[in-house]
Amino acid sequence: MSAHFYEVALFGEFFSRDLKAIMNRITLHSESSQPMHSREIVFEPFDVQVQRDAGSEPILLRARKELTEPASGWVLYSYLKPESVRVHPEATVRPWATCQVIGDALTFASALGYIRRSQIYKRGYVFRRGTLVIQMFQQEQVDPKTQQPIPAHADTLWEVEVKTASPIRNTQETPLSQSVDAVLEVQLLMKGLLDLRRQDV
Repeated sequence: MSAHFYEVALFGEFFSRDLKAIMNRITLHSESSQPMHSREIVFEPFDVQVQRDAGSEPILLRARKELTEPASGWVLYSYLKPESVRVHPEATVRPWATCQVIGDALTFASALGYIRRSQIYKRGYVFRRGTLVIQMFQQEQVDPKTQQPIPAHADTLWEVEVKTASPIRNTQETPLSQSVDAVLEVQLLMKGLLDLRRQDV
């Protein structure tokens, strides 16, 4: 048994014309849904090039804030490399760590030795289904002058992420296979409408 906590996920994308049908099917098989509008900032270690030159893959840090809940704080999270496709052929399984931050998360990240690399805004919907969260969103560009999001073009692809809502530990009580089965169930429910697949992200 591993000491890591994991995220189990499947990914997909679709064109705007299929939005209504996909939304209806996901809603039908979910316990709740709400709008989402989040800001995500990606940080990399200040010595990222040194790490790459030494042959190691730098660990990126991400800061996420939900803008529909003004009082909500930042969540910092980080992923390690996904487990091999031989071990988990059906879903992306990757070590995952999260941390709630009260106050200025961006200064905190720089105190940890990270520098800001990029930021994106995601707007769409979030659904809950048991231990899973299903996010369906379009990425918004950032206005270079105001740093505010620019609404996505109507033709922008929609992205879907079906994943465990919180990090899980692979134990006898909660084996990873349970979470893999849960995301595969959603894959089956969406068959013929949305192709959900493993992704090495």
